[in-house]
Amino acid sequence: MSVDLNHTIVHARDNRESARFFTEIVGLDITGEWGPFVAVALGNGVTLDFATVPEDRITPQHYAFLVSEKEFDAAYARITERGIEHYADPHQKHPGTINHNDGGKGVYFMDPVGHAMELLTVPYGGWPSA
Repeated sequence: MSVDLNHTIVHARDNRESARFFTEIVGLDITGEWGPFVAVALGNGVTLDFATVPEDRITPQHYAFLVSEKEFDAAYARITERGIEHYADPHQKHPGTINHNDGGKGVYFMDPVGHAMELLTVPYGGWPSA
């Protein structure tokens, strides 16, 4: 039996603001709006459905995205051009830089409500051996 993630809901103060922030950084488009959701489709068919909720109900989450080297470089350029605080590590001990874990690149930054967003070019542990 196969189980695939179809979508996840991302809590936001303003669903459009958070969706727009994410799409502008990673170079995607908003792909739909219905009810309280603003959706962004990812390359593997999963959607992030941004929903406006009361701020006191938002619990910061961690979202990690596997991207190509080219996509990483373009997103990182947008992060630095906009002066967005970013870190090489999830504990924010290495500001203003990226990491090179498992032979790839990685960076952490916060979205408008404090969700930790991570971009990485190689999965943790590296690519499976052929």
